[in-house]
Amino acid sequence: MSSADAEGKAVSNGIPAPDLDLPYPDKPEIITENLQKLTELAPNERTQFIFRNLIAKLHEFVKETSITTDEWMTAIQFLTRTGQTCTNLRQEFILLSDVLGVSALVDALNNPQVGNTTESSVLGPFFTEDAPDVAQGESIASEGKGDYLYVEGRVFDPQGKPIAGAVIDTWETDGNGFYDTQYAKREKPDCRGRLRSDSDGKYFYRAVVPVPYPIPGDGPVGDLLLALGRPNMRPNHLHMMIEAPGYRKLTTALYPDGDEWLSCDAVFGVKKSLVINYKDIDDEAEARRRGFPKGSKFKLLNFDLILPTVEESKAAFAQLAKQNAANAL
Repeated sequence: MSSADAEGKAVSNGIPAPDLDLPYPDKPEIITENLQKLTELAPNERTQFIFRNLIAKLHEFVKETSITTDEWMTAIQFLTRTGQTCTNLRQEFILLSDVLGVSALVDALNNPQVGNTTESSVLGPFFTEDAPDVAQGESIASEGKGDYLYVEGRVFDPQGKPIAGAVIDTWETDGNGFYDTQYAKREKPDCRGRLRSDSDGKYFYRAVVPVPYPIPGDGPVGDLLLALGRPNMRPNHLHMMIEAPGYRKLTTALYPDGDEWLSCDAVFGVKKSLVINYKDIDDEAEARRRGFPKGSKFKLLNFDLILPTVEESKAAFAQLAKQNAANAL
């Protein structure tokens, strides 16, 4: 809705007409040229740079494809439905970004690997801020949510020094392939939790074995994948987000080997260094020692997390940005 004055009359945003030579857009190319001139009015140089490139690529796409009015309206309606599908717990736009590979690309460009540090992976649309705090060794999943999994490891800096007090957010699907937010009746967070590494950098907690699952297919993104003839499956994985003062925040995921969807992950999240192997344990005494209430079998996942410092990360990002700019010339 437009802004209105005290008398109820529509008013502008207060920016005066620009003193620019803008010919009437009688030809397609003039539309692009005029818009690029107007883009120079942006007071922020970074904003100018981003929108100059966005406009150039978008207009180039329209011209190259000779897209029809009906096709463009279909695209607008698709984006409208994408926004309307979003809720406080469901983020369809993140899912769209994921399946188009944009999330993975932005993640890769913004998180270049520094030495032997742990590589990042996509956040995905199922992260929530309400994960409960859990103590070391406790379970992030309620009983009966799937086969037992025990996760352990240490958090280090690149020189091998333990990082104490690192906050680890972790979340996963249950044994049915659903995140807690996908259930109509979500009474509390489940299969997710938040813990801290101890003085030696150690972390350990109980979970359930995640399973491969389809990304939501009941919305516009699901319709898009059907139209493109693409599967909507993700390989099974365990999400982790690690934060510690002075270190770059790491968002990653661990992918057990042998899953048929590893190489064709619907959201392009798998990296070779993040493919791990479980150890199968069948020992009732060991299961009880680790806190599992029944049975003798569980899977063990051991993985160390290595975080780069903020300074190291910034230097690596600057170097990558410089290389990308040179390659674009």
